[in-house]
Amino acid sequence: MTEGAFFQDLAILMAVAGLASAIFSKLNWPKVLGYIFAGVLLSEHTWGGGILIDMASTQTIGQLGVVFLMFSMGLEFSTSQMRSLKNVTVPTAILDTIVMMWLGYTVGTRVFGWGMVQSLFLGAAVCDSATTMLAKMIDELGWRTRAFVSFTLGTSVCEDIVTVGIVALITGVANGAGMNVGDVAMSMGGLGLFFLAVIVFGMVLVPRLLNTISRHHDDEVLLLLILGICFFVSFIAFRFQFSLALGAFLVGILGAASDVRVRVNALVMPLKSMFSAIFFVSVGALVDPGACLQFWPQILVLSLVVVLGKFLNCTLGGLLAGQGVKTSVQMGMSLAQIGEFAFMVALIYIGTTGDAASPMYQIVVAVSLVTTLLNPLMLKWSEPVGTWIDAHVPGRLHAWHRNYRSFLIQAETAKGESSVTRRIRGLVLALVVCALLNFVVALSGSMLDGIDWSRFSVFFEAHDRFFFTLAVNVFVVGMFAPVRTVSRMLGFSVSRLITGSGATRKGDAGVRQLVVTVIQSMAMLLFFAEMVMININLAPTGKWELAVLAIVTLCTAGFGWRYFMRISRSAALHFNEALGADERRKRLGEMMIVTVPRGAIHQLRLDVNSPAVGATVVTLDIRAKTGANIVSVKRGSQIIRHVGPDLEFRVDDILMATGTGSQIAALKDLLGIIA
Repeated sequence: MTEGAFFQDLAILMAVAGLASAIFSKLNWPKVLGYIFAGVLLSEHTWGGGILIDMASTQTIGQLGVVFLMFSMGLEFSTSQMRSLKNVTVPTAILDTIVMMWLGYTVGTRVFGWGMVQSLFLGAAVCDSATTMLAKMIDELGWRTRAFVSFTLGTSVCEDIVTVGIVALITGVANGAGMNVGDVAMSMGGLGLFFLAVIVFGMVLVPRLLNTISRHHDDEVLLLLILGICFFVSFIAFRFQFSLALGAFLVGILGAASDVRVRVNALVMPLKSMFSAIFFVSVGALVDPGACLQFWPQILVLSLVVVLGKFLNCTLGGLLAGQGVKTSVQMGMSLAQIGEFAFMVALIYIGTTGDAASPMYQIVVAVSLVTTLLNPLMLKWSEPVGTWIDAHVPGRLHAWHRNYRSFLIQAETAKGESSVTRRIRGLVLALVVCALLNFVVALSGSMLDGIDWSRFSVFFEAHDRFFFTLAVNVFVVGMFAPVRTVSRMLGFSVSRLITGSGATRKGDAGVRQLVVTVIQSMAMLLFFAEMVMININLAPTGKWELAVLAIVTLCTAGFGWRYFMRISRSAALHFNEALGADERRKRLGEMMIVTVPRGAIHQLRLDVNSPAVGATVVTLDIRAKTGANIVSVKRGSQIIRHVGPDLEFRVDDILMATGTGSQIAALKDLLGIIA
């Protein structure tokens, strides 16, 4: 494809997408539908000839939209919110996903007569609700504060996570010669290890790196850094035969664990809007209106399965989780649709199997359009329908459900385990994670050894096994430090469980010391055995290479012990900080960019006597003490538009602040401004 043809296609796509977004925004309809309809108008199936020169290149560019969509979805992921809603959202999402996966597979095999892999992809396409579309429609209705909304969006996010895993699993299986227990086990194991490695290493490194870079107030560096990580991890996921969506979503979660989530989301949003628009236009361009008319019975059947199935599943899930009848019905009605994820699943099926002639894509896109058009109506009707059903449920069923909810509350209160038991479980999990990380690093070293490095260096190619084995051994040796600490803590916890916390009986101290010694020795022995097994399969065969490898490994273990201890403590601290990012943002009062009416911004200059000079947003605790917002800071000719919690104020800074009269007055008092 020539350069001129590419830019011609891009110009047509962007012009049509812009026009469609303007029209559908004016009509107050979802713009995604406009992009798809615009793509249908550009399709060669609509007019008998293609307006676009090279649709394949356009679809390739459109895949960037998948990356940005899933990355943005990950950025919206809130660990604290999901923990608070997990007793409702997780069971409902799992129930709905399993049932819809089975329904889609059954409809594909029994009704449509499709093969197993094609039906599995159909099941994956119909089991996830459209989080982005749903959130937009809820915002347009102004229903964010309603009781069922948090459960609805939380369930949809959980379905996103589960569906990403399902797509990665069936994609890996579809790339093989067939499907058997071994294929499923390998795919699930590989998916689990990839997820674990990205989350653990990412939580330790990425949020801290983003927070450090953000202090320089350089948006370009911050944007390029996070996008570089996103595309690199997405590429690794692709090479492991998982979907690009999985890698992008995981990096989005890592970005959400930083203190600059809002800032990163604002920087990525224009790129997301552009490439997602191209993606949806390219989706529409693959639609064949004639085929949709040809397969209208299948489209109608699948639409009914989606609407009725998801409505019943999510309503039942809400009831089983202890929610009221009205809330459960509203959850079911709002989640009874499929959206952009279904398009991606259908495209992944075509890309994985090469089955471009399959009608699945046309059917899935049509069903998505039908259910998306119905969803605003169902969302509006959920209020009166939920109220009516709640009022007409027999009194005996209402009484039974109240007793059931009381039972759940009592069970939740009574099931609380002791702090010692929770600590033991957490420490055992930490040891398992350490062992799995050793395996992941060893597997990565083995895979890198299989690459031809001769273009990089002939010497490195000749001795690549030695270098990769050395790197793996250094990592495994470094893991002995945290394993020793964690196993010792585990021994103390187990000994307390055996002897009790008092240890007043004669001989209790000896028993405790024995338990600690045994558990610590067993853990160190098991990890040493893992290291031996890794080296048996990975180590080079040359005698001098083995000798050098052994000497370097022993020296590293001996002289680097304190360093590894310090690094492991720092890594654990950073991991826990990343997990608690949501709570920390609330506590520190993260400053967000807000849109304010003209004339509502107050300019406050800091002089040399201001107590704010040398302080930061965090130390001043501006939000908590005054309620005002710092929108930006003018420093000489520079304007700092993203005021983070660590920004240090200087003399002659001009603060652009918003708030009510009393809030601005309180802010002036805090800053020491008299006028």
